[in-house]
Amino acid sequence: MVEIQPALLQTTYAQLNDLLGPELTYQVYELYRGRQVSFPMRLYDSQKVSQQIVQEYDGHNIAALTRKYRYSQRWVRQILQNNRQA
Repeated sequence: MVEIQPALLQTTYAQLNDLLGPELTYQVYELYRGRQVSFPMRLYDSQKVSQQIVQEYDGHNIAALTRKYRYSQRWVRQILQNNRQA
């Protein structure tokens, strides 16, 4: 393992170092250095969330599902409606 000097790190790597520690920061550096990395706004994949919502829907829990997965009630209702039509 290469020793990391936190005071010399680029801002992005300094933030990763604070969050993950030096060992994981170096692994991220080795894996992604020189690349443009963009993270999606949402943590979960919408297709997978759609399937999960259909499984968890009990007929009365739309509000709870919207809070749990952080999607709008309109989007959740559309998923459920599309599932009924399929």
